[in-house]
Amino acid sequence: MHNHFDPLAYSPQTPGERKILSVSDLNRQAKRLLEVSFPSIWVEGELSNVARPRSGHWYFTLKDAGAQVRCAMFRGANLGVRFQPAEGQQVLIRAKVSLYEGRGDYQLIAEHMEEAGAGALQRAFEELKNRLAQEGLFNAENKKPLPAMPKHVAVVTSPTGAAIRDVLTVFQRRFPALKVTVIPTAVQGNEAAPQIVHALSLAEKIPGVDAIIAGRGGGSMEDLWPFNEETVARAIAQCSIPVVSAVGHEVDFTIADFTADHRAPTPSAAAELLSPDQVELHNTLLGYQQMLTRLINHRLQNNQQQLSHLCNRLRHPGERLREQSQRLDDLDIRLRKAMELHLHKVTARLDNNREKLYQHTPLNTVARFSTLQKQLDQRLTQAITANLNKHKQKLASSIAELDAYSPLSTLSRGYAIVQTADEKVASDASQISPGDKLKARLSRGHLECTVDKVIIE
Repeated sequence: MHNHFDPLAYSPQTPGERKILSVSDLNRQAKRLLEVSFPSIWVEGELSNVARPRSGHWYFTLKDAGAQVRCAMFRGANLGVRFQPAEGQQVLIRAKVSLYEGRGDYQLIAEHMEEAGAGALQRAFEELKNRLAQEGLFNAENKKPLPAMPKHVAVVTSPTGAAIRDVLTVFQRRFPALKVTVIPTAVQGNEAAPQIVHALSLAEKIPGVDAIIAGRGGGSMEDLWPFNEETVARAIAQCSIPVVSAVGHEVDFTIADFTADHRAPTPSAAAELLSPDQVELHNTLLGYQQMLTRLINHRLQNNQQQLSHLCNRLRHPGERLREQSQRLDDLDIRLRKAMELHLHKVTARLDNNREKLYQHTPLNTVARFSTLQKQLDQRLTQAITANLNKHKQKLASSIAELDAYSPLSTLSRGYAIVQTADEKVASDASQISPGDKLKARLSRGHLECTVDKVIIE
């Protein structure tokens, strides 16, 4: 625990180092120590010396058998208290620990106050309500609709209380034909909650039950507490049959009211909700009867008018036969015309196809292709002849040109080609030696010679 007061004021010191506190400093540091050391706390006790000055603040003492503590509750905080605190009343407060510096009195600064017994129950109620709401047990989409015309209702309540008498009285007055099954259970005390859960389970198993009423008459919060138990709330939410919660009076709310499929402010109101009013039902049926009678009479009148109209339209069978005969003749004429028109179209189409077929007969095709073949043969012969003449002229020109460059043409003018014994052309006298065998090729024939002398110029 961290303290914010000066530790030198409480530790032994030498006379030269002594630190002296004033009373105000001491109370201020003691107040700071108390406020920091103690967080917001809950304290239960009996009220005494309650004072309400014109400032609007409350001052009182909270005590038990062995001790007491002064308390203050300022105007801004006590405006939220829903009751007037009185001497000797047992209360539960949420407060901060502090100290009144002016007198050095240790005190509690109250921030919230509630009656001790009912306050604890109310906190438990709010905690369970918030937790079940977060789980979705109160969601509207989970609620089952009530039957429009129930035939069998089960009532889970005390068999001796005023609630069951009120429910049965309402059912007897409004709709005596409704079947009612009472499942007795305790509705007050420690054993009530498990008995209510068991009774709901039994009601769910009864064949033909359309809805269940679970509730009791009015009472204190402690009396109604079994219907605030979590087991009862979950049993109601999990029931497969629609459940109407009818606990206490109209101002009383329990957890069962939130988890049930429907809440009725009182048990009598639950019976009113589930039972049709026989007088209202009789009047409704009477209205339906009168409306049905009017509809039947109206239908009969319409049918009578329609019958009269049909009778006026009814004619002699011979007249209808003559009309049918005339209609058949008309249809026969139209059919003949249609057949002639169709035959004319078919004939024209056939002539057209015959002409097309003649144009595409094989004889015509063969003749056409024969003429084409002759034309192509003639064109081919002409092309070959022209091509041969062209190549003959080109060949003659090439022969003349080649002949101009031919060595044989040179030989015809008196020249000779001299070759050595190994048939190499001798173009330089330095390549020849006396006594070598040479061959001299002429334009016609050749000479074999022996070299007597080599002259190099």
